[in-house]
Amino acid sequence: MARRALLADGEIRERLREVPRWKRKGNAITGTWTFEDFPHALAFINRVGELAEAANHHPDIYNSWATVRLRLTTHDAGGLTARDFDLARRIDALG
Repeated sequence: MARRALLADGEIRERLREVPRWKRKGNAITGTWTFEDFPHALAFINRVGELAEAANHHPDIYNSWATVRLRLTTHDAGGLTARDFDLARRIDALG
């Protein structure tokens, strides 16, 4: 598999403006969603999973009852690439 191109700090700042729900944490971006209950949080996780499988790019997923936190980074590149922001936009479009 070809190595993905890491984004420069300026590119990351610019792309974060396009996905304001997401925040940079080191070499990753994270987003948090809070739902009314566990079944709604789980349904969201399943929809994210479908997007991730289709993109062959998988976030770290953390769930605590009605709160879901996602962490995106391109592991094989060692940091943030365009793939992370593309998936973040798709996840945001879920609502």
